[in-house]
Amino acid sequence: MTKEYDVVIIGGGPGGYVAAIRASQLGLTVAVVEKGKIGGTCLHAGCIPTKALLRSAELYSQTKNAERFGVIAPEIGLDFSKVQARKEEIQERLFKGIQHLMQKGKIDVYDGKGSILESKDVLVELNNDGGEIIISPRNILIATGSRPRTFYGLEADEKYVMTSDEALEMETLPNSIIIVGGGVIGIEWASMLVDFGTQVTVLEYADRILPTEDKDVSKEIQRLLKKKGVKIITGAKVLPETLEKGDGVSIKAEHKGKETSFSADKLLVSVGRLPNTEGIGLEKTGIEMNGIFIKTNDSYQTKEPNIYAIGDVIGGLQLAHVASHEGIIAVEHIAGESPNALDPTLVSKCVYCSPEVASVGLTEDEAKEKGFQVKTGKFSFRAIGKALVFGESDGFVKLVVEEGTNKLLGAHMVGPHVTDMITEFGLARVLNATAMDIAHTIHPHPTLAEAIGEAALAVDGKAIHA
Repeated sequence: MTKEYDVVIIGGGPGGYVAAIRASQLGLTVAVVEKGKIGGTCLHAGCIPTKALLRSAELYSQTKNAERFGVIAPEIGLDFSKVQARKEEIQERLFKGIQHLMQKGKIDVYDGKGSILESKDVLVELNNDGGEIIISPRNILIATGSRPRTFYGLEADEKYVMTSDEALEMETLPNSIIIVGGGVIGIEWASMLVDFGTQVTVLEYADRILPTEDKDVSKEIQRLLKKKGVKIITGAKVLPETLEKGDGVSIKAEHKGKETSFSADKLLVSVGRLPNTEGIGLEKTGIEMNGIFIKTNDSYQTKEPNIYAIGDVIGGLQLAHVASHEGIIAVEHIAGESPNALDPTLVSKCVYCSPEVASVGLTEDEAKEKGFQVKTGKFSFRAIGKALVFGESDGFVKLVVEEGTNKLLGAHMVGPHVTDMITEFGLARVLNATAMDIAHTIHPHPTLAEAIGEAALAVDGKAIHA
């Protein structure tokens, strides 16, 4: 007899395991099927390991410049094996934490590959030749995530060409690297590797790096990365057929009407991610697709009423915190509740380069394209005492506000610890706050957050320290 559940979740990443916990809280019986490790890409090949490496790179770079703080450290070295060991220790600690949460919630976890059968049962091919079992759900939640996208001809190998997956497992740092793609992942790796001392070249097809961010943000990050020594080529069409391997790699790109050759020890392909929709039985269902993504409604219900999908497999904002929130909405809908739909303009986005980038809501151009009459306020961290104390005064806070109502439409930040501060603007967006609401919020001194209040005042030309 097959075991029955109210919800079976295929995929145990931040969307799947958070959904499982919420479903358990709602009194539903839950199982998670995960072919890798619970925690998914975010914990084991994405958010957490990259941020651990970024922190080590940041600390190494800061230590090399410690003398300006009066700290004399004449012998500064880097043991990359210890950098990797720290990363793995953090992953293992969080992995054990999630395992504990599964046990606490009485959530069954099946280590294996899950796929949907015509009967709408779920077949689990257990890991380590453990055979197959079938479990019977009343509802299915697909949360299988994504994998790095590659170009034909630029597939990862064991020596020269990498995606972020392989880069995370490097045993030694390359002396030089070409990064194909100047989006979020590519820029985080560029920032990390240059801080570790690697010579970095970024080839980006668009006319600017971080093309989904506000133009002022892209311009500032490009300036600051170039200041660190990163070579950035925008408007570059990489030609995969020109790739040569031997003593390192070389590849050509079309740039400004001519082909230019680039060489390095290694090449990192960072051109987005593909949804993991193959091999999970979608062809045995009536689920509709939106291109390569699964199509759902606002409650993440597919065309099959008892099958839901969340996270990277449905497209949209491919972020861990978005997948988690989508998972909560989906299981609350399954439980008969009426959760509010997710508004993408309320989602905070972060880039963990150095300095950091964070944003929420509309860019200035997006607001104008939607027909808003806008005004902006901008304030530099150079006038903030805490930023000077930190020795990190590059960057700014920029607000995009609707003319007349003064309603906050978007906020965009470059600077120290802005990924920890963006939530103030996120809350302001949820509450439909105005720039003056933010300005009238007393920001303690000395803090980096003072830049938020000053930028809000700057919208009407009232910044105090400008």
